[in-house]
Amino acid sequence: MSFDTIRKDLQAQRIVPHLVDYEQTCAKHSWKAVQASLQGLPEDGLNLAYEAVDRHASGALANHLALRCLGKDDSVRDLTYTDMARGSARFANVLRSLGVKKGERVFALMNRVPELYFTALGTLKNVSVFCPLFSQFGPEPVWQRLSRGDAKVLVTSQALYEKKVAALREQLPSLQYILIADVTDDLDACALSLPRLMTASSDKHTIPQTCPEDMALLHFTSGTTGMPKGAVHVHQAALTHFATGRYVLDLHPEDIFWCTADPGWVTGTSYGIFAPLLNGVTNVVDEADFDAERWYRILDEQKVTVWYTAPTAIRRLMRIPGNPRVQHDLSALRLIHSVGEPLNPEAVVWGQRVLGLPIHDNWWQTETGGIMIANYAAIDIRPGSMGKPLPGIEAAIVKRGEHGIEEITQPDVEGELALKPGWPSMFRAYLHDEARYAKSFVDGWYLSGDLAKRDADGYFWFVGRADDIIKTSGHMVGPFEVESALMEHAAVAEVGVIGKPDPLIGEMVKAFVVLKLGHPATDELRLELIGFARKRLGPAVAPKEIAFIESLPKTRSGKIMRRLLKTRELGLPEGDLSTLEND
Repeated sequence: MSFDTIRKDLQAQRIVPHLVDYEQTCAKHSWKAVQASLQGLPEDGLNLAYEAVDRHASGALANHLALRCLGKDDSVRDLTYTDMARGSARFANVLRSLGVKKGERVFALMNRVPELYFTALGTLKNVSVFCPLFSQFGPEPVWQRLSRGDAKVLVTSQALYEKKVAALREQLPSLQYILIADVTDDLDACALSLPRLMTASSDKHTIPQTCPEDMALLHFTSGTTGMPKGAVHVHQAALTHFATGRYVLDLHPEDIFWCTADPGWVTGTSYGIFAPLLNGVTNVVDEADFDAERWYRILDEQKVTVWYTAPTAIRRLMRIPGNPRVQHDLSALRLIHSVGEPLNPEAVVWGQRVLGLPIHDNWWQTETGGIMIANYAAIDIRPGSMGKPLPGIEAAIVKRGEHGIEEITQPDVEGELALKPGWPSMFRAYLHDEARYAKSFVDGWYLSGDLAKRDADGYFWFVGRADDIIKTSGHMVGPFEVESALMEHAAVAEVGVIGKPDPLIGEMVKAFVVLKLGHPATDELRLELIGFARKRLGPAVAPKEIAFIESLPKTRSGKIMRRLLKTRELGLPEGDLSTLEND
């Protein structure tokens, strides 16, 4: 896809991308130079919250709008960088008054309200560890994370506390304080009023000496079964958040940025809190859940210039007929990014056709802490590709050979996506699970568990999770390839593909299809889709069965839960479902 039109638009707006020459930027990149762009603390210290708000509050951006919080009731609360510095200082002083020390864990179970952001930043100012939870978790996943994370403090609302936490307190001996964000009086000796404590605290706070390798963030990852893993990140991650904000999101001081991800997930913290604030831009936050009309209205009324969202949301928007640019002024928007589930080529093309901009896909994981591979503003997009590695990141396609890990240098050969360790936001541990962490690194590579390939021009292409690959009649089939082919059909909105056990061929490719509005589920359409896929993929790869469903099971971050589709198909136990998105 040519970017001539986009480049002309950028030139018309007099915006020059931070990354213009990809190869030259990679050749000159150094993480030391990135660190020099930040202010730092004495004695080579580095504190993520200081870099995100305090250095701006003491400089030219003191009165610049940092956070615009849109309430469910359409209320608006604006906070400057000075406001953010003072609010987070008050929270840091609350923690200090409660005896919360360096390295101790502070969890947040909250909606997207200002207090959540004060909690995140104030925790880091106290050199404690911020641990976000998704507000729609049920009691069991909340207990799992608070327990495994050795929670000392939980910040939440009264409704969430009474519904999901109150009955768990006797099972959480390390949890000493619960701070309720929306009550004026303490509920008991340990469930305290956060507004009362904040009012009594000073808005001045001296950040203790913070080493770049001090633990800062704890993010839990989970599937449909099994206990969650706690990925540990350190203050040094600020370098990746800052660099990706410039190189990938292409944030400039005048930008209005909106990341739709909930801070209960890593995207919502890395790019819903830290990357925009580190780059000194205005960050829009919406408390409400997905609603297509509301989202288009936010893009219009808030004059959002850079938008970071998920494939789930994009595919939902694709299901709605009509042209949103007729009802809404989206002319301020100059870049759209997506992450979570690899973006099908059709979605990239839809963005260009309907929104007037292609959608830039990128790849990373909870463990990487930040974007590792991306499509950039100044290089051509190849629809379906995750793009090229971030400057400073060495990525490769590898396989396990007789003598350990071997790098695959030939183009278009599938293997496991691997990264050379050492980038600033690389996770430093799985909390309380050293053995699992050690298995992630083999022969000098971090093994991602994702299968991919690299073309002759250095673009990486997602194939599938290693445990999602379908083995059928001797062929190895990546579900993403089949899903992308079916997405090209005019009737198809979303697709999830699994391997269904078959005694003759090992596994049969089965597709679960969500149709666009106006396309009824009929046997004729089912046969048409099978034939459509066979023409594009061949009979060995195309699905042999297609089932029509109302919605796909997905995580809040946008990943299709193919393993859940498979367990449901086979009638197996589904496990905990509270981490799934509510359709």
